[in-house]
Amino acid sequence: MNPMREIRVEKVTANMGVGEGGEKLQNLSGLLGKISGRKAVNTIARIRNPVFKIQKGDPIGTKVTMRGKGGEEFLKKALEAVDKKISSRAFDKEGNFSFGVKEYIDFPGVKYDPKIGIVGFDVCVTLKRRGSRVTRRRRSQHAIGRRHRVTKEDGLTFAKDILGVEIV
Repeated sequence: MNPMREIRVEKVTANMGVGEGGEKLQNLSGLLGKISGRKAVNTIARIRNPVFKIQKGDPIGTKVTMRGKGGEEFLKKALEAVDKKISSRAFDKEGNFSFGVKEYIDFPGVKYDPKIGIVGFDVCVTLKRRGSRVTRRRRSQHAIGRRHRVTKEDGLTFAKDILGVEIV
């Protein structure tokens, strides 16, 4: 197989939505950092939502982005937490997929913390092929040809064959 056609995991992003700032956000940020082994970053509201009493610029969640070996190890543990089953609707047209872990105590090696309670988090996996950097680089930026892009079918076969996921 051509090494340029090989599909890889570009990044794995774990996200917890809190809806409010304060001590609860700090606790969940620490939990996400402990689970992933990386420093969690707070996310802020982009728009105002009066129904939930959220103002633009308010901290409302926390996230961690992992690349390389750390991201792949985290992905394997997260897939074990959902019994390696993902819906086919979780894949987008670029082959990326997302799934939710309902309770953080399902994640291997994590124990219940009464200070936090029971919360879940989302895991988003971004796939790419070699050479995709040409779309984002500063100098001599180019588009990727249609045949070289990752499609939904490519993402499904990658998840089945490489990650051992059962598509439901």
